[in-house]
Amino acid sequence: MVVVQRLEAALRRVVSGEVRFDAGARAAVSADASNYRQVPIGVLLPRSAEDIVAATALCRENGVPILARGGGTWVCGQSVNVALVIDCSKYLDRVLSIDADQRLACVEPGAVCDVLRDAAELHGLTFAPDPATHSRCTLGGMIGNNSCGPHSVMAGKTVENIERLEVLTYAGARVWCGPTSPAAFDRIVGGGGRRAQIYSALKKLAEKYGDLIREKFPKIKRRVSGYNLDQLLPENGFNVARALVGSEGTCALTLAAEASLVKSPPERVLLIIAFDDVCAAGDAVPRMLAAGPIACEGLDERIIGGLRERGLRLEDIALLPPGKAWLMVEFGGETRAEAIAKAKVLGGLLIDDATLMGRLWSIRETGASATALNLGGKGPDPVVGWEDAAVDPMRLGDYLREFLALVERFGYRTSIYGHFGDGCIHARIDFDLRTPRGIAHWREFLREATALVVKYGGSISGEHGDGQARGEFLPMMFGPELMQAFREFKALWDPQGRMNPGKMIDARRVDDDLRLGPDYKPVAFATRFAFRSAVGDGFVRASEHCIGMGKCRSYKGATMCPSYRATREERYSTRGRARLLAEMLRGEVITEGWASEEVREALDWCLACKGCRSDCPTHTDMAAYKAEFMSHHYEKRLRPRQAHSMGRIGEWAPYAALLPGLANLFSVMPFSKTIAGVAPARVLPRFAKRTFRSQFKANGRGEPVVLFDDTFNNHFRPQTALAAQKVLEAAGCAVELPAERLCCGRPYYDFGMLDSARRALEKVMRVLAPQLAAGTPIVVLEPGCLSVFRDEVKQLFPDDADAARLVSSMRSLAEVLQQRSLPKVEKPVVMHAHCHQKALWGSAADLAVLRAAGCEVKAPDTGCCGMAGSFGYRPEHYAASKRIAELALLPALAAEPAAAVVANGFSCREQIEALAGRPTLHLAELLAA
Repeated sequence: MVVVQRLEAALRRVVSGEVRFDAGARAAVSADASNYRQVPIGVLLPRSAEDIVAATALCRENGVPILARGGGTWVCGQSVNVALVIDCSKYLDRVLSIDADQRLACVEPGAVCDVLRDAAELHGLTFAPDPATHSRCTLGGMIGNNSCGPHSVMAGKTVENIERLEVLTYAGARVWCGPTSPAAFDRIVGGGGRRAQIYSALKKLAEKYGDLIREKFPKIKRRVSGYNLDQLLPENGFNVARALVGSEGTCALTLAAEASLVKSPPERVLLIIAFDDVCAAGDAVPRMLAAGPIACEGLDERIIGGLRERGLRLEDIALLPPGKAWLMVEFGGETRAEAIAKAKVLGGLLIDDATLMGRLWSIRETGASATALNLGGKGPDPVVGWEDAAVDPMRLGDYLREFLALVERFGYRTSIYGHFGDGCIHARIDFDLRTPRGIAHWREFLREATALVVKYGGSISGEHGDGQARGEFLPMMFGPELMQAFREFKALWDPQGRMNPGKMIDARRVDDDLRLGPDYKPVAFATRFAFRSAVGDGFVRASEHCIGMGKCRSYKGATMCPSYRATREERYSTRGRARLLAEMLRGEVITEGWASEEVREALDWCLACKGCRSDCPTHTDMAAYKAEFMSHHYEKRLRPRQAHSMGRIGEWAPYAALLPGLANLFSVMPFSKTIAGVAPARVLPRFAKRTFRSQFKANGRGEPVVLFDDTFNNHFRPQTALAAQKVLEAAGCAVELPAERLCCGRPYYDFGMLDSARRALEKVMRVLAPQLAAGTPIVVLEPGCLSVFRDEVKQLFPDDADAARLVSSMRSLAEVLQQRSLPKVEKPVVMHAHCHQKALWGSAADLAVLRAAGCEVKAPDTGCCGMAGSFGYRPEHYAASKRIAELALLPALAAEPAAAVVANGFSCREQIEALAGRPTLHLAELLAA
């Protein structure tokens, strides 16, 4: 403990980056996408390479191990350790230069793969390796892991695409390394110093073990296991940089990298070929490769069937031709005709629409994660316990037959998918890792599976590295002499054994440090929400939804996770928060349970946008977790003042509406925002002179519908509700209001006031009982309210018949209008959908109504607006709220300056009008104009 405190104090004195040794920071990176968990000593977010140099020197003085962590998406346990975690992804994330003529890029270790690829595409180039995590994995992590991806068929693994590295050893040597000619070698050795010592020793190592390396290393493209000692051979240019690629942070730290770029085919098409089984698909790979594809991926019926059982991606799955297994084969060319001509040689379903291609590729990228939790929560979940072995693709079909027979003999079930063109197979097998008996059975399977791969001359890792999941079995693949060569290689770089110890070489046992192993005994707290789920019930099971694949760290696309995108803070990502909650349930690092300030702070930055409900492949529901946690956290504490000024708005707004002028005057007083806890730069919504309810007059003709006059459209924007009444009546509806003023209680959830939320819903069900019994549609204008009725009500009243009727009766305005006659508007429209709508029921009905009304509609990817109810009003969140809007929403609106802006969410409209200076319209107002 004294050493840790001394290290922390020293780091704070000498580095400019962020030093974090608190329980929350450590808990957030205690796990990755693997089966493993190890709580780090502390976390450093360096702002410069000099920070890393200084931190390494301090670790060396104190004997503290170091772990370099990128996106944290490794699946073999390489990115967790009891060490100082150095995470470059927040600050050292730049693409420093692109040399299009030489086809080279220089990057910092925290640069994300897609950022590099986007920069390269401006020059018609690309960085070829593109793992499924390309939207968030970092170049430093890819270098450490020797990442691959579908397009390694075109241009190889990361090792073939790195030219030079600047590295730092634990002893403090900082060097650029790369291919080394004999003359360059002589200059380096002649220069003396630690670099000369390392190079001389590496040369001797290559000479000592060269023949053995040539003989024993698998002769396949996807040999990722072990160190790349073959790169030290003279025929490979004595390339020291490439020898370090794939070393998983066990040898040196990457400070910068020079990556090679390849020409990006300007035109691409996708061929989908169906087969009777996955082995037949494997048999067909040689024929596919002969046609010259740039990618050749496979997946089986278990992936597709799992998505179908969950009701996921049904429209995309429908595009697949009938079969039990599929190959997805991509072709590129200078022209579309060239790409199509290559594909037609094989036959199959040809797709040349870029949008459809993207949808199908995303099945391959996220399908396994989406099916990672068993329906009903029964039996072991499929896990990454034997994940990515690779063999010669010419023998893939035969290997698959033997492998599947092995799985069946052990009584397991598995899905199969992967990079068939390179012979790399991913398998998600339902290993029992939670009982000693299951562990013993698993270990026996791993040994036989390794022997099978060796029999086929393959590699036990073809993409994801060795780490702790494979390291124990490397001797079976390489033999004792090459294992000694690996140890000597590591010792040259890290003689003290402090770089990511216990991984890859002399690794800890495969069943050590399991995150959900036999020692996993979480506390089962009582909860207010039921946490019912198709994959198992209860808060503990809910906390297990996150499997760590990190899609919430993507910089763009969809909604999740706006707070991470604005801050680049792991603890403000869905995954980071899930890790904090998991540690809270363990009670080892986070020991205060519901009273934890670390968990509260992380959840306080959650916008409760529900983006993770749909964007996360495993449907982690952080908004629900936040509401539940806050409900307990504040049982014996005073809630923040915003809980009363904004959380209870449904209670006090009717009273303020009695004197709207006075209420509005108060809202502009300088002290009012301080009292309410509102950011000074925010303009508070103004109360209307008359509420909608006071202006409502029923016409009594047509099909009865209830218009739910929510707090916001009743008190602040009555013109929206009046427009909705007008449009509904024109469509043949007899509009009525609830017999009493109602509030769905949406603002309560942000502050965990679930008892108040429950009472609000009980009142809704009581007042609307006659209409619910009659089956009368209830039209809800505010998406945030509709999401309460379609989501939270089921968790607060899981077995209540009245609640079920309430859920089935609720409609959006567009859903009611879809099959009715509509006025012609015929104007250009840009639509921004509320996050809850995108997560729970989508925008299809709204888009259909707008198009039926003659509008030219654009619905760009606008992400989250950043307001999120009360979130954007709070002083501590204001800057992040603006930043979130600036990421996607504001640029999308700026691209359509002449279009009417349609946004149904009250908070979305407030944000757009404040930051974009554009008027907004609810769908009802557009149609009523």
